[in-house]
Amino acid sequence: MTTTTTPAPNRKVAIICSHGGLDEVYPSLILANAARQSGIDAFIFFTFWGLDAITERKVDHLHVNVVGQPSSGMPTMLAGLPGMEALAASMMKKSMAELELPTVREMLQILDESGAELYACELAMKMFKRTKEDLVPQVKDVITAGDFYDLSEGAQIIFT
Repeated sequence: MTTTTTPAPNRKVAIICSHGGLDEVYPSLILANAARQSGIDAFIFFTFWGLDAITERKVDHLHVNVVGQPSSGMPTMLAGLPGMEALAASMMKKSMAELELPTVREMLQILDESGAELYACELAMKMFKRTKEDLVPQVKDVITAGDFYDLSEGAQIIFT
């Protein structure tokens, strides 16, 4: 008796990154990296403030939003003082360096090299008056939300 097996369909994950804080961007990057390490196709769609993570002049200067963040443990009055976001980002970057986590820029390079596809939202690009030339080179294209749905058909969608 001969049995034939059908190959399992290729798994895909589509991640929508809409926030630009250092602590908000990493989950998208880490999820995409874990997917690629597991052989899962990964697409990230950067929209609204998430564009900061792929904008050349901003990628190395992401902050941590501590105002209104109850998990930070910092009182709202103190969190709103000038420089607190930069201080929180600096502390987070130090912790990440101790854990030998790649920077956002390095993560984008790792993802690109692993075959993950990075896309910028056309509407958000127009809203924030950015061009493809403003973006890091790992961004494959600037596309519409509809294009992203077509591209990621059958994928599990994660909104971060």
